[in-house]
Amino acid sequence: MGLAAASLNSVCAATNTVYRSSLIIKRPLRYHSHFSTLASPLLPPSKECSLNLRRSVQDTAQWKISCSLLKVEDGINDEACELVNGMELSLGEGDDTISAYLLKAVKNNNGTGILLLSDIFGFEDSFTRDFAYRVACNGYNVLVPDLFRGNPWAKDRPKTGFEEWIARQDPEAIAKVTSTCTKWMVDEFMAAGISKKLGIIGFCFGGGRVLEVLARDQGVSFGTGVSFYGTRMNNLATSDIEVPVLFILGDNDPLCPVSQVQNIEKRIGKGSKAVIFQGRGHGFAHRPESPEEDMDAEQAFIIMRDWLYDSLLV
Repeated sequence: MGLAAASLNSVCAATNTVYRSSLIIKRPLRYHSHFSTLASPLLPPSKECSLNLRRSVQDTAQWKISCSLLKVEDGINDEACELVNGMELSLGEGDDTISAYLLKAVKNNNGTGILLLSDIFGFEDSFTRDFAYRVACNGYNVLVPDLFRGNPWAKDRPKTGFEEWIARQDPEAIAKVTSTCTKWMVDEFMAAGISKKLGIIGFCFGGGRVLEVLARDQGVSFGTGVSFYGTRMNNLATSDIEVPVLFILGDNDPLCPVSQVQNIEKRIGKGSKAVIFQGRGHGFAHRPESPEEDMDAEQAFIIMRDWLYDSLLV
C-alpha cells in the first residue's frame, strides 16, 4: 500500500467516517503519519515553521535558509534538509514575460517539479511563500508564478470592487501563464530525465485553476494535482483530467461547496480523493487563524505531502 493510501486509511480509522471516496475529518483528531524512511523529511507547518520570506525577496534575488530553523518531527534527521534556495525568475520574452519564484531543496532534492498556484493575493504573499517553502523542504522544486501580472487583489481594497477586479482576470491570460510555466518546468526537470511527472498545487482561485491546467494537460506532464478549497471551478473541464486529484476543503466554506467538490471528485475518478475538515471555512490550510486551525493545517499538509510522495515519487 502506498504512503498516501496508508495515511488516508489511518485517518479513516481514526474518524470512523467515510463518505464514498471522500474523507470527513472530525475534530479533535491527533494524526500520526506512517512515513517511510526513504521519504523526504517531515516538516509540519507549525507556527515555529512559519517564516516571512517576502523580506528576503525584496532584499536579494537569491538566499539560503537553514532548515534547522524549522520544527522537524521526532526521529527525522534535519541535516537531510539543510538548505532551500530561492530565486526570482522571468519566464518568456517581451510582453509575454512572466515573473515567478522558484524554491529548490538542496541536499534532499528529489528532482521533481511542483507548480504552485496562489490565491487572489498573489505569488509574493508571505503565506503562499511560506507554504511553498515547506513543500520545497520536502525535496521538491516549487515554482510560484505571478498569475495576475503584478495586479493581485490587495487586502486593503474595498470589497465592493472585488467582482470588477476578478472579472478583469482573463482566463486566457492566466492559461498562458500556466502553460509557459509548465513548458519551462518540463524543459527544466522532465526533459533532463530527472522527473517523470510534475505536480500541481493550488489554493482558492489557484485551486480552481488546478483543474483547468490538468484538463489541458491530459496526463502528459502532470502526475497529480492538489486543490485546496478551489473557487470558480469549471465542472466541464473535469472530463479531460487523466490523473488523480486530491481535494482538501472545509465543510463550512460557502466559496467551495462540499457537494460540488464531491461531484467533481466522482467525475474525475482515477483514485481522486476529497478530504473534508469538519467546521473549517475558507483558507484554513495555508492561512490558519487560530490554534485549532493550526492543527488542521498541519494535518492537511501531511495528507498532501504523503499524496505527492505516492503519486510522484513511488
